[in-house]
Amino acid sequence: MRTFLLIISFLFHLSGSAQSEHQKISTDTSLNLNSRMVSKAKTIRKLEIPHTNFSELVIVHTGFSLLYNETHEQASWVAYQLTKEETTKRFERTDKFLPDPKVSTETANNADYASSGYDRGHLAPAADMGWSEITVTESFYYSNMSPQEPSFNRGIWKKTEELVRNWAIENNSLYVVTGPVLTDSLKTIGENKVSVPNYYYKVILDYSEPSVKGIGFIMANAASKENPSYFAVSIDSVETITGIDFYPSLPDDQEIIIEKTLCIDCWSWSFQKKEGVAKEEPITTTKTASKKQVDRAIAVQCSGKTKAKKRCKHMTKSANGKCSQHGGD
Repeated sequence: MRTFLLIISFLFHLSGSAQSEHQKISTDTSLNLNSRMVSKAKTIRKLEIPHTNFSELVIVHTGFSLLYNETHEQASWVAYQLTKEETTKRFERTDKFLPDPKVSTETANNADYASSGYDRGHLAPAADMGWSEITVTESFYYSNMSPQEPSFNRGIWKKTEELVRNWAIENNSLYVVTGPVLTDSLKTIGENKVSVPNYYYKVILDYSEPSVKGIGFIMANAASKENPSYFAVSIDSVETITGIDFYPSLPDDQEIIIEKTLCIDCWSWSFQKKEGVAKEEPITTTKTASKKQVDRAIAVQCSGKTKAKKRCKHMTKSANGKCSQHGGD
């Protein structure tokens, strides 16, 4: 946590002290973009796609697009539009992890994550992709996975994903970009040397009248008892630490205002389940889940290691992903 706070302090310093920025504008409910400016949203295609270089190939799936980073064997970013209608789950998650057929250099695989102690953490959540059978399948491509600490993936990361779905319902549509913070000398797992990020980010854009707004998050790949609002930063701050230019298709005057602004009070932070929000239970695509499937959705395999350095086979419902023998709650 100390390391995380140091990085956040560094970001705040670079962005002209985001903390004081929050104090100045936290009671605002709009970024004062007039209707003429906002109407341009109708003509902006693929608004969620970050800036890419000529040599970079964006992979486009039905539910999301991504930029694959072969060095780190995961996506640098995953981007998609999430509408209110798409938060209603019509298809269950399959938990069938697959190589991405569109990545010509091949992706990570089951063996890379096996016995590693890390979860195969979704960048574009399966629950955001439950609106069609093909998008659910795509969400389990290894190009959409990144090694996450179990307590992070099932804790603060999941909370933030649920919050974003609530926001999609409240605001009708959002443009979401998610990814790992990829740097040199990261720990790796598996034969393919999949990098284990120390931090993850999300940026969200609400580009609809009357309250256009944006927000970013930087989160350590570790357990946290804090709420998502604790990790909120401006989009400019996320750009500083990742080197990625988000929402480059916005008109320049809008991009400057939206990305420099951190308005906590512009967003609701309630975790109350809203009508239409997709559920996260990892059950199969059968219409009616059996008791065994439901039990499996609640209990997960312990992420601890045995004396033989193999992954513990005990099942646990602990929030930190470990059984009682390995320090579970």
